[in-house]
Amino acid sequence: MKKLFVVLLLFLVFQLFIDKEIYSQEKDSFRVAFWNFENFFDPFVDSTRSYNEFTERGGQRWTVSRFYKKRNNMYKAILSLSEGESLAVLGICEVENAFVTTMLFQETPLKKHNYRIIHYEGEDRRGIDVALAYSTDKLQLINSGAIKVRSPNNKHFKTRDILYAKFYDRKNDTIHCFVNHWSSRYGGEKETIHLREMTAKLLKNKVDSLIRINNSIPKIIIMGDFNDTPFDNSILNVLNAKPPENTSYNDTLINLFTNKESLGFEGTLKHQYRWQIFDQIIISSSLYNESESLHYEKKSAAIFHKDFLFVDDETYGGKKLFRTYVGPKYYGGYSDHLPVYIDLIRK
Repeated sequence: MKKLFVVLLLFLVFQLFIDKEIYSQEKDSFRVAFWNFENFFDPFVDSTRSYNEFTERGGQRWTVSRFYKKRNNMYKAILSLSEGESLAVLGICEVENAFVTTMLFQETPLKKHNYRIIHYEGEDRRGIDVALAYSTDKLQLINSGAIKVRSPNNKHFKTRDILYAKFYDRKNDTIHCFVNHWSSRYGGEKETIHLREMTAKLLKNKVDSLIRINNSIPKIIIMGDFNDTPFDNSILNVLNAKPPENTSYNDTLINLFTNKESLGFEGTLKHQYRWQIFDQIIISSSLYNESESLHYEKKSAAIFHKDFLFVDDETYGGKKLFRTYVGPKYYGGYSDHLPVYIDLIRK
């Protein structure tokens, strides 16, 4: 009798192990992230632009060794963010060109994750662009493009593009991604809000166009450094991205970064005493409400905040971000923004 009990017990343990393995194999997981890299320039003079502060002889004294230190910092942080696996999508802003992204994703241990880069040269005065890295192990690119942001009132206005990419996940799901870096608050929040509202309107029109083409709400991911919080007019009312708890049946976009308490940290950047959430990921209701095919894993939205990204804030107390520069002074850190991420799953 005792032997029979032991045999049955071993069988049950074995069966639980097999069930767990089968479940883990059937459950696909996709991590989607965004990070403002803070002035990730190469150290070479760009003869096509007037802004060359990030060069060896420029005001920032941006040397080859400082470039490599920045690159190494970033790849190590990305490996930590991805927990050693491939990110399905990493939206990026403040990168200068294809050289810096190639050096990061093809000349470091990130290479083993088979990332490909989407990047278009924009018209930003300083030459910083948005880009997108995706894993070819998880996604197949269908098409991509740069959406120009123009001001009807100022023909000389130039800013970052919105990057659009359409993917197929190899299992009957199509995903539309938009990567953003909206106009900064330099010159004053109130004085510049119209620029961010203008970009929000343009993005909303693109989303509405996708809905019309599909005759339904497709699976959409909007990410970026918006230089506005989730409750500013540009995002809440113009883009019409609502908090999950305040959505109705007719709402298209859901902002996953409205509740600080659920994100693991109080903000993505710090100004004096105050942390704010400028970096956000917004998804369509079709990704949020789905339960079987590819969908948002509830409560997975988070601000990545490992200790190595911080230093003590001796002026305002607590912690502040370990930046590459503060003004002209070089510190050799990571970024003035924290990454954000969500997980998508298919059961």
